[in-house]
Amino acid sequence: MPVNIQQIADALEKAKKDSKKRNFTQSMDLVITLRNLDLKKQDNRINELFELPNPLPKPVKVCVIASGAMAVNAKKAGADEVIDKEALEKLGRDKKAAKKLAKEFDFFVAEAPLMPLVGKTLGSILGPHGKMPTPVPPNASIDPILAKHRRMIRLRIKDQPVIQCRIGSEDMPTEKVVENIQTVLTRLETRLEKGLKNIHLLQVKTTMGPPVPVEL
Repeated sequence: MPVNIQQIADALEKAKKDSKKRNFTQSMDLVITLRNLDLKKQDNRINELFELPNPLPKPVKVCVIASGAMAVNAKKAGADEVIDKEALEKLGRDKKAAKKLAKEFDFFVAEAPLMPLVGKTLGSILGPHGKMPTPVPPNASIDPILAKHRRMIRLRIKDQPVIQCRIGSEDMPTEKVVENIQTVLTRLETRLEKGLKNIHLLQVKTTMGPPVPVEL
């Protein structure tokens, strides 16, 4: 069930046209409603980071949990926040601050030796949000890791057979957003039991605009 490029482009243009002008640049979202998918099967509960071919203009915020040289290098590389072991332990005692942190950042990266402490202090908060950190070796170069995460989105199925993700912005060239959508669909084709036949409804929308269906 291939999705026609022009039909995706037409839906995106309509979504932008139908959306009221706001005093900020709205994101373009992809909403996928699935069918014939048993969510009791763990394999069907998708939760993965996915790299887009065209990065989102709206900044993706990445928090690095590290110590020593990696913490220093993460700050130099422009990480949005760097949390050391001491700050991590404090967050474990302050659930309100930990919840705020989980909402503020899109992705987390953690120095591998700190992962047990991350699980102990933040696991109960980051886990349900699908935001457990990507573990990296202490000697890893943080620059490419940050660059890669800033091109990423999260594909996630929770309790309902729906995936919603940001795939662009309203001022991004339509062909770039179409390419991002095609890449997501290609990935889902390999992850869903029946490929794209598991898709019941495909919609695009701006952050605050009405959803527009894409013809399948």
